[in-house]
Amino acid sequence: NDGCHFCKMTIVDKVHAAEIVTNKGKVYKFDASECMINFLNEFEDFSEIELYLTNNYTEPEVLIDATKATFLISENIPSPMGAFLSAFKNKVEAEKMLAEKGGKLYTWDELLVHLKD
Repeated sequence: NDGCHFCKMTIVDKVHAAEIVTNKGKVYKFDASECMINFLNEFEDFSEIELYLTNNYTEPEVLIDATKATFLISENIPSPMGAFLSAFKNKVEAEKMLAEKGGKLYTWDELLVHLKD
């Protein structure tokens, strides 16, 4: 079992996990997208990061490019660290879940700003 690089919890949720891969192939694993984003505050050289990956909510264990994902924050979808944050491969899937569960949609860049506030 892998542990989250940020919060050190064991990664068990296959719907919300995330990863950063560096140019040199080093992989940082996280139990939730919010841990990956919080870890960025500690990362020194962003040019070393090759990929930001997150699990696609509608296809557990399938990693997608976080910078191209649509994120939903909905209090009706718990995530491991309590941010209620889920990622979707495309906006259509995210909008379907938004209609069903409520909440607010974010792009990667919007999410980075929102979580720093």
